[in-house]
Amino acid sequence: MAVPELAVAEQFTRPTTADQPATGAATGSFADPFAQATVAVQDVSVRYRVPSTDAAERRRRTNPLVKAARTVLGNDPKVLVRALSGISFVAKSGEQIGLVGQNGSGKSTLLRIIAGLENPAKGRVLAESTPVLIGVNAALVPDLSGEENIRLGCLAMGLTPAQAEAAVPEVKELAGLGKSIYLPMKTYSSGMGARLRFAIATASNPHILLIDEALATGDAAFKERSEARMQGLRKSAGTVFLVSHAAQTIEESCTRAIWLNHGRLVLDGPAEDVALRYRKWAWAVAKDRQDEAKQIIETAFTEREQTQVRVEEPRSARRYTSRHVRPRSASSRRSKGGR
Repeated sequence: MAVPELAVAEQFTRPTTADQPATGAATGSFADPFAQATVAVQDVSVRYRVPSTDAAERRRRTNPLVKAARTVLGNDPKVLVRALSGISFVAKSGEQIGLVGQNGSGKSTLLRIIAGLENPAKGRVLAESTPVLIGVNAALVPDLSGEENIRLGCLAMGLTPAQAEAAVPEVKELAGLGKSIYLPMKTYSSGMGARLRFAIATASNPHILLIDEALATGDAAFKERSEARMQGLRKSAGTVFLVSHAAQTIEESCTRAIWLNHGRLVLDGPAEDVALRYRKWAWAVAKDRQDEAKQIIETAFTEREQTQVRVEEPRSARRYTSRHVRPRSASSRRSKGGR
């Protein structure tokens, strides 16, 4: 549910353990408290039921009729997978937010929730404008050339025919595909397609840009152009979300980072700080030092400030079906346990 003139308030609490938050009171935030809120993620949880071939799951299904039916039909028992658990944060204008974590940590699911492509089982997401998710919003056709897909993609994002035509030269230059821009997209490598989708998605100057593809798919010149483009979006008070497995990419490209692990928010803070913790954890996992990796996660949970987002809705406001609204203001309060 969304309402106009939305006010967003953040309350920060410091948990005493990974699963039990503490309360207290203090002030301040690493983010600019006066910046315009662009996205509010409020206690979002996502769950899926998926088939499992785990023998233990089969034994737990003790009902003989159910077991017999599944044996006849060849159906595997379904288990509950928690893709996201209680995620809350507020993104603000001018921020470039990196989402980091291992495969299956929930990064792509979170982007799809923010983009409005999936509904959470719990919680909600409010955005001041429609987020653009690269690779989804651009409705590209494999049989058409890259140049034709530029026009098609720009039209799909709401540009007028004249605006789409005017954007073609800039998009071609940013993608840097050379003569391949005149060939069908089905002949492109995955990296070439990613570069073209990024160039198309940024042609409309989206205020909220979601990138779920590596930008390092190409030469150094493209990487430099894409980073300059994202910096331009930030300077125009936009918000960029970037998914990456590489801590170095987060450090170089982002101002803030969110570390997810098994659907839980481990750490949210300045990009360099989060990337350093994540790099140490990834090294411990690679060296099979499971106890050390677990300790890094637990320490991060203990030290991080858990965000609780409160959406203040005016009593007299009309209610709209759209989920994308413009927040009126944002304020921050921080609490520390035992202080």
